[in-house]
This record gives sequence, C-alpha cells and structure tokens, in this order.
Amino acid sequence: MKTKKRLFVKSIVILTAFFFVSWGLKSKPEIDHSKNIVVLVKYKTQPSKADETVLALTNLIENVKKEPHFVNIKLHVDPKDSTNILLYEEWDDELYYNSKHMQTSHLQKFIGDSRNFLTGPPEISFWKVEKEFK
Repeated sequence: MKTKKRLFVKSIVILTAFFFVSWGLKSKPEIDHSKNIVVLVKYKTQPSKADETVLALTNLIENVKKEPHFVNIKLHVDPKDSTNILLYEEWDDELYYNSKHMQTSHLQKFIGDSRNFLTGPPEISFWKVEKEFK
C-alpha cells in the first residue's frame, strides 16, 4: 500500500513539475514577414521541357537556400499548362536580392543553362506584404 501511495505522490510531483516547466517555456517569436520582399518569377518552358525546367530549378533552389537573406521559395506549376512555372520567393533584403543574389555563380550558371529549356528570360515582379491572414 505504501508503495502505491509513494508512486502516486511521485507521479503528482513529476506532473506538477512538468506543468510549471512547460508553462514557463516561451514560444518561438513570431517572424515579421511584413518587412520581407516577395518576388514572383514567371517562367515559360519550351514545349516538352517542363520536367527538365523543374529539375534545373530544384537544383538551383538547393543552392539558393544557403544564401543569406533567403526566407523561402515555393515552386508552382500551372496544372492546365505545365510550361508555365512560377516561383514565389521571400527574402528579407531586397538590395541583396537585386545585387549579390543575382551575381551568384549558381544563378549565373542556371541563366546560361536555361537557354536549353526556357523560351526566354523570366518575368520578375516585386511585392510587399500588406497584410497576412491565417
């Protein structure tokens, strides 16, 4: 009987300690995306070269992810026309994006190689976050 009582008391103590430790932990700070720049990059692939383009972009993005000021990239393919590809990019420094990012060796290599699978240069537009809804 004493063993069960001790086990019960130990369980209560452990649960209470866990509760207070968990309660005291701070949640991750919210990232302020409102200061980030959003870049939309629209590509048009040559006929039947959509898969090659997605592969080349995927390889490029693996390198871009290592750059400073990178936040995220989403690669989209038009479900009705796979030759339309859109990158939704988020960066925390527009000046970096327009200068040093554009000069990186991996991006310059992609630009050179892209003549084999794109119809021409992409359409690039810049956006700022006005409001975010979740």
